[in-house]
Amino acid sequence: MRKILHADCDCFYAAVEMRDDPRLRDVPLAIGGSAERRGVVATCNYPARRYGIRSAMPTAHALRLCPGLTVLPPDFPRYRAVSEQIQAIFHELTPLVEPLSLDEAFLDVSGVTRFKGSATWMARWIKQEAIRRTGITVSVGVAPSKFLAKIASDWDKPDGLHVITPEEVDTFVASLPVNRLHGVGPANAAKLEAMNIRTCTDLRQWPLDKLLERFGKFGHRLYGLARGIDERPVKVERERKSVSAENTFHQDLPDLDACRAALPALIARLDERLDRHGRPRVRGLFVKVRFNDFTLTTLEYAGWQPDPARFLLLLEEAWARGARPVRLLGVGVRLATPDSTRQLELFGESN
Repeated sequence: MRKILHADCDCFYAAVEMRDDPRLRDVPLAIGGSAERRGVVATCNYPARRYGIRSAMPTAHALRLCPGLTVLPPDFPRYRAVSEQIQAIFHELTPLVEPLSLDEAFLDVSGVTRFKGSATWMARWIKQEAIRRTGITVSVGVAPSKFLAKIASDWDKPDGLHVITPEEVDTFVASLPVNRLHGVGPANAAKLEAMNIRTCTDLRQWPLDKLLERFGKFGHRLYGLARGIDERPVKVERERKSVSAENTFHQDLPDLDACRAALPALIARLDERLDRHGRPRVRGLFVKVRFNDFTLTTLEYAGWQPDPARFLLLLEEAWARGARPVRLLGVGVRLATPDSTRQLELFGESN
């Protein structure tokens, strides 16, 4: 039986700021871009959350909810330094660490013999060492699978420790809302709601063939997760799937001509990033457009060269879907996986 931990720093960016300036501890605090530059909230502390402020919310809206909100710009070098200290703690326990971001990671501790092999004691040690060495509180979930460990880490936040034993999995999952399942976003959650499926118990009533009919191959995933099955391993090295460049504009781009004018600079930034990544093999191109009503559209093309002419065609077609002012524009490439690279070589294509 696997033993998986999910460690998640509580409101990480804000926690670093509060640690370094104790005057910020009890006031509503958000880390993000300024309202004047149309920024968004990256994270916020718990006093701010009581006002309904959350990550990815426009800073201007957050200030309307809480006029006294303190907004600080992110200091990523400082956050990375703290993250490296916390990641070092994880690696003292096990080499099987899968970082998800600066502030969270999965750990597979199945083979760890320290602490008499108790994953619960390991989780307590991580929490104690993190606060002792960095002053940052970490919530930890313990479970036999990744998706349950991630849910468990959020169960008793902040400064939480929640354990789901193998014997508790079936009962715990049965009452779980389906929108907590890994991979269930707003679109699938709405589809499940339309089917009167609200909990995993409801989901278990649907046979696999019907889920495949409604959700395609994701039906397999839903069928397994509803029964607590998640065999995904902890991956020490994460595979990069795309490289992109995007910009949120201080003022909306009013029309297609303005979008066309902004495209070359984005393509140049993308080209620089591809150089930094050693010119990886590409299997597709995409353009992302977010309109001023916050609707988002992405258009893709299966190509092997980041061709400016193709990006322009994608932009024109994507813009036509909304035909309104644009607040964000992005370009990017999908990277070839090992399987797709073998297929390219089979058919004689080169990057």
